[in-house]
Amino acid sequence: MEEPAPRRKDRLDAAAIAVVTLLCAIWGVNQVAIKVSANGGLPPLLQGALRGTVGTALVWLFVLWRHGRVQARALFQRDDATLPGLFVGLMFGVEFAALYPGLDLTTASRGVIFLYTSPFFTALGVHVLLPNERLGVRQCLGLLVAFSGVAITIADRSASGSGGGRLSGDLLCLAAGFLWGATTVVVKANPSLLRAPPTRLLFFQLAGSAPVMLAASLLVGERADWGGVTALAWASLLYQTVPVAFASYLTWLWLVLTYPAGRLAGFTFLTPLFGMLAGVALLGEHATVALLAGLAGIAIGLPLLNSKGRTR
Repeated sequence: MEEPAPRRKDRLDAAAIAVVTLLCAIWGVNQVAIKVSANGGLPPLLQGALRGTVGTALVWLFVLWRHGRVQARALFQRDDATLPGLFVGLMFGVEFAALYPGLDLTTASRGVIFLYTSPFFTALGVHVLLPNERLGVRQCLGLLVAFSGVAITIADRSASGSGGGRLSGDLLCLAAGFLWGATTVVVKANPSLLRAPPTRLLFFQLAGSAPVMLAASLLVGERADWGGVTALAWASLLYQTVPVAFASYLTWLWLVLTYPAGRLAGFTFLTPLFGMLAGVALLGEHATVALLAGLAGIAIGLPLLNSKGRTR
């Protein structure tokens, strides 16, 4: 039995907003988990390779359990979605090959903010390429107001804490944000990927990311002292793999296929705030009034982004 495609909707409903808010909280803590694993002995790029490998296996097992062997084998079939799917997998791998070392060079609070500039790249891409999802005046204003709050936190260098954040780390996380936004646009703009079930899209992404990150790990000469890896580092990697890479990404892809990408991506501005709070609470990173400014900007901007009106 073929997995049914999600029914598309033209506006975010209360259920979608609740789900994407939960995803933002999960993703915000993920940046902390990456740093905790790195501090516990697991090199950043190697973490990503392990996460992609285990996540790919989890997707295959989920499809096998939910839909049977025929659909599990169909994950590997060659069709019109294969080439664009492999391209999306490559983009996904390069995104995290930038993010993981980026977070090693800057704080979790700063890294998550730069990563979640992705809604701008998504909104710009769908506005240019997808006429049916163009943002109107109110939506653009909402996006601008929401980001202004985040921009204040970016400008406040004191938010990086005593450990500081290197410019190279900030730029790597920004590149990851661009690649995430571009990946979402590619999925939304490609009819064959839109027809594919979310499980297959996630399979493409995770299966594509594992070899990219393993190659990057070998290229930069990462080494892991397996006997010295802490239990907390393994637990953090488990969090990155099961709740994040498997469950949350599968849910996100279903949302992307069901709801307008531009409006949906705007709600991911909540993630930097969850990430900053997690960095402060779990890593002792420094928080400033910029956090309150970010909260205010998002609280005003997101309702505008999801409003009905559209003016071209």
